Amino acid sequence: MKADDFHPGARVVATDGKEIGTLAHVLVEGDYSLEAIVVRESRGFSGTWLSPGSMLVNNEFVVPRAAIKSVEHDRIELSLTSARARQLRPYLSYRERGESLTEEAEDQAGVFGSGPEIPGWVEQVANKPASELEIDGGENVMLGHTGRKLGTVKDVLFDGDELVGVVLRPDGLFTQEVILPRRFLSRSDDAALFAQIEDDDLEKLKPFEAKD
Repeated sequence: MKADDFHPGARVVATDGKEIGTLAHVLVEGDYSLEAIVVRESRGFSGTWLSPGSMLVNNEFVVPRAAIKSVEHDRIELSLTSARARQLRPYLSYRERGESLTEEAEDQAGVFGSGPEIPGWVEQVANKPASELEIDGGENVMLGHTGRKLGTVKDVLFDGDELVGVVLRPDGLFTQEVILPRRFLSRSDDAALFAQIEDDDLEKLKPFEAKD
């Protein structure tokens, strides 16, 4: 594996040749080493194409770094069969939480409707340690707690197993794509990736030039 290996949306294929899904997230440890990837199941792999009217409650699962056999720009091959991949732990789990009277009433009304919404008394929980960063393609990158948007994630850069940084799409404070080095990435949540960086350092970020 080398820099520029992992690209959101890349096809993920099992050893038996079955395409099981696409790369949804990259999970990085506190020391910025690659821990795992999260795969979003394809309709064929999940079986939803067999029952188009049904909702798939959980369509993402975690693939540990050790199970990644090879990586190309648009393709990730696993060292697992599709049958083994189906046994991997889901990325999201569900647990009960307290809900307001309004949410409870909405849940009861939903029983009589046709929508597949998850009830208000259930919340999604990512199965990852707090030290891991979740990095998603298209995710907003915010400047600390200022509310200022730096841009959105276009790509993730790795050198071997080590995170180099992320490529930012210029829709915030920048006018061109730039690489945000790993040392500036502080944390992530369900809404965004957060960076700690001074204004002087913002001016020194390097323009990103894709290799031919």
